[in-house]
Amino acid sequence: MRNKRSKSLLVATSLTIAMTGILSACSKSTDTTDAPSTASASSKAPSPSSTTGFPIVTKPLTLKMLQRIAPNAGPSKDLLVWNEYEKKTGIKVNVEDVPTEGFTERKNLVFASNELPDFFFRAALTPLETLKYGTSGQLIPLEKLIDQYAPNFKALMAQFPEIKAGIMYPNGHIYSLPMIVTTKASLVPKLWLNQKWLDKLGLKQPQTTDELITVLKAFRDGDPNGNGKADEIPLSTQPSENKTKDNFSLVNFFAGSFGLDLQFDYRANIENGKVKLWSTDDRYKALLQFLNTLWKEKLIDREYFTQTNAQYIAKMTSGNMGEFSWGNNNPFAAIADQYVQGVPVKGPMGDQKFSVSDSITKVFGTFAITNVNKEPEATMRWIDYFYGQEGSTFIRYGVEGQTFNYDANGEAVYVDAIAKDPKPDAAACAKVSPYCGGAFPHWLNEKNDSLVNNQAVVDAQKVLDPYLPKVKYGVPLFDEATSKNVEMLRNDIDTYVREQSAKFIIGDLDFSKWDNYVATLKKMKNDELERMYQSVYDNLQSKK
Repeated sequence: MRNKRSKSLLVATSLTIAMTGILSACSKSTDTTDAPSTASASSKAPSPSSTTGFPIVTKPLTLKMLQRIAPNAGPSKDLLVWNEYEKKTGIKVNVEDVPTEGFTERKNLVFASNELPDFFFRAALTPLETLKYGTSGQLIPLEKLIDQYAPNFKALMAQFPEIKAGIMYPNGHIYSLPMIVTTKASLVPKLWLNQKWLDKLGLKQPQTTDELITVLKAFRDGDPNGNGKADEIPLSTQPSENKTKDNFSLVNFFAGSFGLDLQFDYRANIENGKVKLWSTDDRYKALLQFLNTLWKEKLIDREYFTQTNAQYIAKMTSGNMGEFSWGNNNPFAAIADQYVQGVPVKGPMGDQKFSVSDSITKVFGTFAITNVNKEPEATMRWIDYFYGQEGSTFIRYGVEGQTFNYDANGEAVYVDAIAKDPKPDAAACAKVSPYCGGAFPHWLNEKNDSLVNNQAVVDAQKVLDPYLPKVKYGVPLFDEATSKNVEMLRNDIDTYVREQSAKFIIGDLDFSKWDNYVATLKKMKNDELERMYQSVYDNLQSKK
C-alpha cells in the first residue's frame, strides 16, 4: 500500500513540476539590488562546528524566537522536543509564545519598534510582509545560507522545483521558509459522505448536481438518524472564521462542477493561454444559482455563514451531517466508519472536477531570520534539521522509544500512552511537540503523517485523484509595487465578491441584479487585476 501511495504522489508531483517548475523564472530579474547589509557568514564566535552533524555550535549559544501558538499548545519551555533539541544542538532558544489571536498585533509591533527576535517560528508572514521587511533589511536573505548550511532544504528544492518558485522573489532573494508538504492527502480536503444514511435510505452516491439535490432532500426528510426529529444537516463545509479573506469553501467545493478552477490560489481559470478571473463569469452565476437552490430547500447548514470551526467540528463528531468537508477523519474518528469519500458531482455543463488543493509549499512564511541575529549560519542549521526525514519526524513525534515508535511500514506512531489518550492531539502538543496548531516550518511526508492521514484518509484521497487539475499554480510572488497594487485591489474586490455572493446564495440579492454586480466589479478594476495575473502567467510561459 505504501508503494502504491508513493507512486501516486510521484505522478501527481511530476505533473505539478512539469508546469510549475517554470516558476523558478521568477528568481530572474533585472532588479539585482540587495537588501541592506545584514549579519553574514563572517568569522565570529560561537560559530557552526561544521555544515553537518551535532552539536551545531562549538560554544553554547542562546537565540531568541518569537512564535505563534495554538490555544491547546503547551508552553514551549515544557515541550520535550525543545528540551531534547537544546541538548543535541548546543543552542538554547528562549521562546516568546504568542497566542494566535494576538500574534498579528505582536508581529507588527516588533517590526515597527525594531525590537526583533533572532528569528520567527510559525510566523504566518504574508508574501507582502516578507518582501516588505526583507527589502527593508529587517529580514535577511536566506538563499546563500540555504546553499551552505541547509542540505535538507536544499535537497527538497532540488527534488521539487516548485518550492523555489514559491519562495523566491523577482529580486532573487528568499526571505522566509515555508512548511513543505509532500503527502497529497494533506494537500486536498475531502468530501465525506454519510454512507450509513445512504444505506438506510436505499440511496446511491450522487453523481450529478441533480442527484445530489435528491440525496440531500432525502437526508432532510427521511429521518436517517432515526430520532424522529427533522434535525439532520444535509450539507455543510468548513467555515472561514476570518470573513475578510477570500476563503469561501461553499463556493470552492462546487467550483469544479461548473468548470471553474482555483489557479494561483485564487478564483482563476487558465483557458487557451488566458487567465480568467471568474467572479463575473456566467458559470459562476450558474454556481450561485445552484447554491441558492440548496439554500432555499434548506439543504445547506443554516449556520454555515456564522459558525466557528469549533462549532463545525462538534457537528462532525455528532455524526449528524450528510456530507461535509475536512482534510482528514481525525475529528470524527469514533464514527469514521460511517463516512466514505464522495465524488465531485457533474455539473449542468458536464464538468466534473475538484478544484480545491494546495501546493507543496502549503504554508508560506513560517520561518525567517532577522538582522539582529549574530549567528544566522547556526540558526539555518538549527531549522534545517526539521526539513530532513529524521528531524521532521523528531519535531512531530519526539524521541524514538520514548514517545513514538516506527510501525511495520516505517511510519512514526505515538506510543500507546499518547496515542490512546482521550485527546491524543492535545496530549502530544502539550507535552511533546510544537505540532499542535500546525503550520510550522518542517517537512510533512509519508513517514511522519500517520497522526494526520490514516489509511482511510489515504484511500479517500485516491477517490479524488482522477478529478484534480493536472496543473496547479501556487500563489505568485509579484514585485513589491505590483504586490501592493494587487493587495489593494483584492482587499476591496474580495470583500465585495464574498458579500454579494452570500447575498445571492441566501436570496437577499435577486439574480436580476447580476449585471449590476458585474458592472460594479468592473469599476473596482477587476479587469486590471486580471491583467496582473495574466502578466505573471505570460512571464512564466516565456521562460520555458
